[in-house]
Amino acid sequence: MDDDRRPKPHWEDRDEPAWAEFRFQQPYAKGLERLRRDVLSRPDFDPAVLWQWGTMQAMAVVEILRSVEERWGAEGQRVVGEALRRIGRDVGRQILEGAALPESASEAEVASFYATVINRIPYASIEEPRIEDDSKVSFDIVWCPHQDHYGAFDCRVQRYLVQGMIDAAGERPGGSSLKGWEVRFDSTIPSGAPTCHFTLWRATSEEREAWARVTELIEAKALARARK
Repeated sequence: MDDDRRPKPHWEDRDEPAWAEFRFQQPYAKGLERLRRDVLSRPDFDPAVLWQWGTMQAMAVVEILRSVEERWGAEGQRVVGEALRRIGRDVGRQILEGAALPESASEAEVASFYATVINRIPYASIEEPRIEDDSKVSFDIVWCPHQDHYGAFDCRVQRYLVQGMIDAAGERPGGSSLKGWEVRFDSTIPSGAPTCHFTLWRATSEEREAWARVTELIEAKALARARK
Protein backbone atom coordinates (compact mmCIF):
# COMPACT_ATOMS: atom_id res chain seq x y z
CA MET A 1 0.00 0.00 0.00
CA ASP A 2 1.50 3.37 -0.95
CA ASP A 3 1.76 6.22 1.58
CA ASP A 4 -1.23 8.14 0.18
CA ARG A 5 -3.58 5.23 0.87
CA ARG A 6 -2.47 4.42 4.40
CA PRO A 7 -5.05 5.25 7.06
CA LYS A 8 -4.18 8.13 9.33
CA PRO A 9 -2.87 7.19 12.78
CA HIS A 10 -5.64 7.30 15.36
CA TRP A 11 -3.99 10.28 17.07
CA GLU A 12 -4.40 12.44 13.95
CA ASP A 13 -8.14 11.96 13.56
CA ARG A 14 -10.51 14.67 14.82
CA ASP A 15 -13.34 16.40 12.98
CA GLU A 16 -12.94 20.01 14.15
CA PRO A 17 -11.46 22.28 11.43
CA ALA A 18 -9.07 23.86 13.94
CA TRP A 19 -7.55 20.46 14.72
CA ALA A 20 -5.83 20.40 11.32
CA GLU A 21 -3.91 23.54 12.32
CA PHE A 22 -2.94 22.30 15.80
CA ARG A 23 0.78 21.55 15.80
CA PHE A 24 2.56 19.75 18.62
CA GLN A 25 5.72 17.76 19.19
CA GLN A 26 6.06 14.04 19.77
CA PRO A 27 7.39 13.24 23.25
CA TYR A 28 10.61 11.22 23.36
CA ALA A 29 11.10 12.01 19.68
CA LYS A 30 14.64 10.64 19.34
CA GLY A 31 13.71 7.15 20.48
CA LEU A 32 10.46 7.26 18.51
CA GLU A 33 12.35 8.02 15.31
CA ARG A 34 14.70 5.07 15.90
CA LEU A 35 11.77 2.76 16.68
CA ARG A 36 9.97 3.64 13.47
CA ARG A 37 13.11 3.48 11.35
CA ASP A 38 14.90 0.43 12.72
CA VAL A 39 12.29 -1.69 14.50
CA LEU A 40 8.73 -1.24 13.22
CA SER A 41 10.00 -1.67 9.68
CA ARG A 42 11.13 -5.22 10.48
CA PRO A 43 8.63 -7.85 9.29
CA ASP A 44 9.60 -10.17 12.16
CA PHE A 45 8.91 -7.68 14.98
CA ASP A 46 5.54 -7.96 16.74
CA PRO A 47 4.66 -4.44 18.00
CA ALA A 48 2.25 -5.92 20.57
CA VAL A 49 5.24 -6.77 22.77
CA LEU A 50 5.62 -3.02 23.38
CA TRP A 51 2.32 -3.20 25.29
CA GLN A 52 3.70 -6.05 27.41
CA TRP A 53 6.89 -4.10 28.09
CA GLY A 54 4.91 -0.96 28.96
CA THR A 55 2.60 -2.90 31.27
CA MET A 56 5.61 -4.27 33.13
CA GLN A 57 6.88 -0.70 33.64
CA ALA A 58 3.43 0.50 34.75
CA MET A 59 3.02 -2.30 37.29
CA ALA A 60 6.54 -1.59 38.57
CA VAL A 61 5.54 2.02 39.33
CA VAL A 62 2.45 0.83 41.22
CA GLU A 63 4.57 -1.61 43.26
CA ILE A 64 7.22 1.06 43.97
CA LEU A 65 4.55 3.42 45.30
CA ARG A 66 3.01 0.72 47.51
CA SER A 67 6.41 -0.34 48.82
CA VAL A 68 7.60 3.14 49.77
CA GLU A 69 4.26 3.82 51.48
CA GLU A 70 4.71 0.67 53.57
CA ARG A 71 8.35 1.44 54.41
CA TRP A 72 8.48 5.24 54.64
CA GLY A 73 4.85 6.31 54.94
CA ALA A 74 3.84 9.83 53.93
CA GLU A 75 7.40 10.92 53.12
CA GLY A 76 7.95 8.06 50.70
CA GLN A 77 4.56 8.72 49.13
CA ARG A 78 5.43 12.40 48.68
CA VAL A 79 8.79 11.64 47.04
CA VAL A 80 7.27 9.24 44.50
CA GLY A 81 4.29 11.53 43.84
CA GLU A 82 6.57 14.50 43.16
CA ALA A 83 8.76 12.40 40.86
CA LEU A 84 5.73 11.30 38.84
CA ARG A 85 4.47 14.87 38.64
CA ARG A 86 7.87 15.99 37.29
CA ILE A 87 7.71 13.31 34.60
CA GLY A 88 4.20 14.42 33.66
CA ARG A 89 5.35 18.03 33.44
CA ASP A 90 8.31 17.02 31.26
CA VAL A 91 6.07 15.07 28.86
CA GLY A 92 3.70 18.04 28.66
CA ARG A 93 6.56 20.43 27.95
CA GLN A 94 7.88 18.16 25.20
CA ILE A 95 4.45 18.06 23.55
CA LEU A 96 3.98 21.83 23.76
CA GLU A 97 7.51 22.95 22.87
CA GLY A 98 7.13 25.12 19.78
CA ALA A 99 3.45 24.19 19.52
CA ALA A 100 1.38 26.12 16.98
CA LEU A 101 -2.16 26.76 18.13
CA PRO A 102 -4.76 27.93 15.58
CA GLU A 103 -5.86 31.53 16.17
CA SER A 104 -9.46 30.54 15.53
CA ALA A 105 -9.47 27.88 18.26
CA SER A 106 -11.32 28.59 21.48
CA GLU A 107 -9.73 27.92 24.83
CA ALA A 108 -11.99 24.89 25.19
CA GLU A 109 -10.80 23.53 21.83
CA VAL A 110 -7.17 24.00 22.88
CA ALA A 111 -7.90 22.13 26.13
CA SER A 112 -9.64 19.31 24.26
CA PHE A 113 -6.91 19.05 21.62
CA TYR A 114 -4.20 18.91 24.28
CA ALA A 115 -6.13 16.18 26.10
CA THR A 116 -6.46 14.23 22.84
CA VAL A 117 -2.70 14.31 22.30
CA ILE A 118 -2.10 13.12 25.87
CA ASN A 119 -4.75 10.40 25.69
CA ARG A 120 -3.77 9.02 22.32
CA ILE A 121 0.04 9.32 22.38
CA PRO A 122 1.72 9.00 25.81
CA TYR A 123 -1.29 7.11 27.16
CA ALA A 124 -1.72 5.10 23.92
CA SER A 125 -5.49 5.01 24.48
CA ILE A 126 -8.58 5.16 22.30
CA GLU A 127 -10.82 8.07 23.25
CA GLU A 128 -14.08 9.79 22.33
CA PRO A 129 -13.69 13.54 22.99
CA ARG A 130 -16.46 16.11 23.42
CA ILE A 131 -16.44 19.89 23.71
CA GLU A 132 -19.31 20.64 26.10
CA ASP A 133 -19.13 24.45 26.12
CA ASP A 134 -16.63 27.32 26.24
CA SER A 135 -15.30 26.32 29.65
CA LYS A 136 -15.72 22.54 29.78
CA VAL A 137 -14.64 19.54 27.71
CA SER A 138 -14.84 15.83 28.43
CA PHE A 139 -13.75 12.53 27.01
CA ASP A 140 -14.33 8.81 27.37
CA ILE A 141 -11.42 6.41 27.26
CA VAL A 142 -12.90 3.35 25.57
CA TRP A 143 -9.66 1.37 25.75
CA CYS A 144 -6.71 1.97 28.05
CA PRO A 145 -3.52 -0.12 28.12
CA HIS A 146 -3.85 -0.45 31.91
CA GLN A 147 -7.45 -1.62 32.10
CA ASP A 148 -6.87 -5.38 32.27
CA HIS A 149 -4.13 -5.36 34.91
CA TYR A 150 -4.63 -2.26 37.07
CA GLY A 151 -6.68 -2.61 40.22
CA ALA A 152 -9.30 0.05 40.90
CA PHE A 153 -7.01 1.86 43.34
CA ASP A 154 -3.98 1.77 41.05
CA CYS A 155 -5.32 4.58 38.83
CA ARG A 156 -4.23 7.01 41.57
CA VAL A 157 -0.74 6.86 40.03
CA GLN A 158 -2.11 8.73 37.02
CA ARG A 159 -3.27 11.70 39.13
CA TYR A 160 0.35 12.72 39.63
CA LEU A 161 1.32 12.32 35.98
CA VAL A 162 -1.79 14.13 34.72
CA GLN A 163 -1.31 16.98 37.18
CA GLY A 164 2.20 17.48 35.83
CA MET A 165 0.87 17.64 32.27
CA ILE A 166 -1.70 20.24 33.33
CA ASP A 167 1.09 22.19 35.06
CA ALA A 168 3.03 22.25 31.78
CA ALA A 169 0.04 23.66 29.89
CA GLY A 170 -0.45 26.32 32.56
CA GLU A 171 3.13 27.50 32.10
CA ARG A 172 2.56 28.62 28.52
CA PRO A 173 2.28 32.39 28.06
CA GLY A 174 -0.72 34.32 26.79
CA GLY A 175 -3.87 32.90 25.29
CA SER A 176 -2.35 29.49 24.66
CA SER A 177 -2.09 28.87 28.39
CA LEU A 178 -4.52 26.55 30.11
CA LYS A 179 -3.74 28.06 33.49
CA GLY A 180 -6.75 27.62 35.74
CA TRP A 181 -8.07 24.50 34.02
CA GLU A 182 -8.57 21.39 36.10
CA VAL A 183 -9.35 17.73 35.48
CA ARG A 184 -11.80 15.42 37.22
CA PHE A 185 -11.75 11.62 37.10
CA ASP A 186 -15.46 10.74 36.92
CA SER A 187 -15.22 6.98 36.35
CA THR A 188 -12.61 4.36 35.51
CA ILE A 189 -12.71 0.98 33.80
CA PRO A 190 -10.73 -0.76 36.60
CA SER A 191 -13.50 0.36 39.00
CA GLY A 192 -16.12 -1.39 36.86
CA ALA A 193 -17.31 1.47 34.61
CA PRO A 194 -17.70 0.83 30.86
CA THR A 195 -15.29 3.70 30.10
CA CYS A 196 -12.90 5.98 31.89
CA HIS A 197 -14.73 9.33 31.85
CA PHE A 198 -12.89 12.57 32.53
CA THR A 199 -13.95 16.21 32.60
CA LEU A 200 -11.57 19.11 31.99
CA TRP A 201 -12.86 22.57 32.84
CA ARG A 202 -11.92 26.12 33.75
CA ALA A 203 -12.10 25.79 37.50
CA THR A 204 -12.69 28.28 40.27
CA SER A 205 -10.11 28.48 43.04
CA GLU A 206 -12.49 26.50 45.26
CA GLU A 207 -12.79 23.75 42.65
CA ARG A 208 -9.00 23.55 42.29
CA GLU A 209 -8.73 23.17 46.04
CA ALA A 210 -11.29 20.35 45.85
CA TRP A 211 -9.01 18.42 43.45
CA ALA A 212 -6.18 18.80 45.95
CA ARG A 213 -8.42 17.60 48.78
CA VAL A 214 -9.49 14.52 46.83
CA THR A 215 -5.84 13.71 46.15
CA GLU A 216 -5.10 14.10 49.87
CA LEU A 217 -7.97 11.76 50.76
CA ILE A 218 -6.71 9.14 48.30
CA GLU A 219 -3.20 9.47 49.71
CA ALA A 220 -4.50 9.07 53.27
CA LYS A 221 -6.46 5.97 52.24
CA ALA A 222 -3.33 4.50 50.65
CA LEU A 223 -1.30 5.09 53.82
CA ALA A 224 -4.02 3.47 55.92
CA ARG A 225 -3.89 0.42 53.66
CA ALA A 226 -0.10 0.33 53.91
CA ARG A 227 -0.25 0.21 57.71
CA LYS A 228 -2.50 -2.86 57.76
